[in-house]
Amino acid sequence: MNRSTLATITFALFVVCADGAKENGKNNKKPKQIVPSINCDTRAGKISIPEFMARCPAGCQETKQPVYGTDVYASISSVCNAALHSGVMTNAGGKILVNKVAGQASYRGSFSNGIRSMSLPKWRESFIVSAGKAKKGVTYPSILEFLTSRSEVVRTAGQKDVKASPATTTHQTTTTPEPTTATPEPTTTSPKPMTITTIQPPTTTSITTVKPRAATHKIREAGSNHPLYASLIAAASSRQAQNAQGKGPTPDISAVVPDTGYTWTEVGSDDTPETVDAWKPEAKPFDTGFGVKEQDSVPKFQEPVSQGDPNCKVDIVFLMDGSWSIGKRRFNIQKEFLADISQALDVGMAGPMLGIIQFGNDPVTEFNLKAYSSSRDLKPVIEKIVQKGGLSNVGKALSYTNKHFFTDASGNRGGPPNVAVVLVDGWPTDKVEEASRLARESGINIFFVIIEGPDNNEKQNVVETNFVDKAVCRTNGFFSMNVPSWFALRKAVQPLVKRVCDTDRLVCSKTCLNAADIAFVIDGSSSVGTGNFRTVLQFVANLTKEFEISDTDTRVGAVQYTYEQRLEFAFSQHNSKPELLNAIKRINYWSGGTSTGAAITYASEQLFSKSKPSKRKIMIVITDGRSYDDVRAPALAVHRNGVIAYSIGIAWAAQEELEYIATDPDKEHSFFVDEFDSLYKFVPKIIHNICQEFNSQPRN
Repeated sequence: MNRSTLATITFALFVVCADGAKENGKNNKKPKQIVPSINCDTRAGKISIPEFMARCPAGCQETKQPVYGTDVYASISSVCNAALHSGVMTNAGGKILVNKVAGQASYRGSFSNGIRSMSLPKWRESFIVSAGKAKKGVTYPSILEFLTSRSEVVRTAGQKDVKASPATTTHQTTTTPEPTTATPEPTTTSPKPMTITTIQPPTTTSITTVKPRAATHKIREAGSNHPLYASLIAAASSRQAQNAQGKGPTPDISAVVPDTGYTWTEVGSDDTPETVDAWKPEAKPFDTGFGVKEQDSVPKFQEPVSQGDPNCKVDIVFLMDGSWSIGKRRFNIQKEFLADISQALDVGMAGPMLGIIQFGNDPVTEFNLKAYSSSRDLKPVIEKIVQKGGLSNVGKALSYTNKHFFTDASGNRGGPPNVAVVLVDGWPTDKVEEASRLARESGINIFFVIIEGPDNNEKQNVVETNFVDKAVCRTNGFFSMNVPSWFALRKAVQPLVKRVCDTDRLVCSKTCLNAADIAFVIDGSSSVGTGNFRTVLQFVANLTKEFEISDTDTRVGAVQYTYEQRLEFAFSQHNSKPELLNAIKRINYWSGGTSTGAAITYASEQLFSKSKPSKRKIMIVITDGRSYDDVRAPALAVHRNGVIAYSIGIAWAAQEELEYIATDPDKEHSFFVDEFDSLYKFVPKIIHNICQEFNSQPRN
């Protein structure tokens, strides 16, 4: 070979390598996340990927696609309509994030955000939906794989049924056991030429399949424990060094790993990087080529972390004792106890969320509800908590919890019950009664776990006698536990978890604003007039705004009456505050006579007969004149049925009738004004009375 020929070959190789390097540089750029679009009728069960992002179109609410469940949905539900129901998306459409979770024994139906979800006794798979914000470090597929489609995924060697694709180059080898190098010509779909070297054993035929691929990068993955490893050492010196990316710990060894050990990474203009397969030691070393395996058509993603136990959906904070009296050893026992609790609770967005406050002289939040969304993340964090020291100021810690912890900024979800579990060594060093009362009225279920409580000789040192009964949600024993020794604390893990997850017994979650069925009985007689009737409706709306409205919280119904009665809407008809306020605004003035007694009976039959047993029944009668019929008997009947009645009289209303209608004591439940425009003054007074009455209920 003369010098000019050698120079030409060298120059050609330089040009090819430079072009390949340029292409590599282009394709190594981080691809933009592409969010695939789905239809309103797309069901989660039809998508085979456990965690994915998708874009829903506008107008799915009008399609009325079926949704089963609340918060956690059965996989036969429409993905987009479930997003509407949960409130993470409006009817204008948008991006959502979907996580598959285990099937549930039952799914609860509800009406939310204009979507009615249905109940379902059981289903094999569930999903939860959240706002379409990608998790840090997670790459989601840009193409969704559906179970009904028969897409193909290219895998590396080691599969049984190897099928050659149409674009295949086959090289027959002889029985010579020396390496054979085949260099296919570059194609338009793969600008970088590939050199594939195959080690051939005697009497073995090797088929090397080259399939056109878009912008394909080769990443070497060494496998030094492969059975062929020893036989390849001898050929190592005859091979040139491979690309350093993805090499194993020994460069010389990685250079002799067979080509069947490559991991292929696709980088296209629309796709994010997707690892198709990796070389496995147990694969047959000479079974080269690419095969099609339908059951592996789904890209492999990391198994999703548990989304939490949906049967224990609570927002819970543990108030841990960091006082000096506990000592270092017992403080560590307390941390071990909390770590065990975090694992037993199965923390996740579909289940319980957990935070910790440590108290001494002053409380401090160690981490809030939204800091960690899985049990496996909590244990190492709890182990790193450092003791604060100081006194055991529990009252101060409860006040801090009520004011600062259960907030939107701290991750409070609003729907799940709020639970505060106080761990106390001995007894508090300040008073807890007032702080506990305010926390209970805010809907916080307070539990106390007393470790090594005061004995008879020590009770004289306790700042506040019966501090447990003054603090806990109810004094029936359910909300308090006495542990005789710190070394027996671990035995309390399961009993405590069972109690905090029993949401039916977390009665302090029910507050004066979220636990009532309220019926407005509105006078629509001729003496009211159109303008004054609109003022009455504004008064009704102002009262309604103060309550938490949903099918599981406070519900509102309305009756308008003259000589006759008309049901404007029932308790179950409007389950969101905006929807309810619009319904009040749309009530049309009727005009006619005044039969208040018949209206009270009608409200009892049409509304309170359908009230939930767990709800407080409240009736608010608004009238501007004397009734043409008797009000005493109908009012007495609703009182006997447990209805708390308020009467609001304007102008010509009869005082004695207002007192008959109102629940005793009259002065707390009966109000009178001379003009309709003064009605607004009674809104705070009525709300105060409703809440005061609710909070004065016995706590046993």
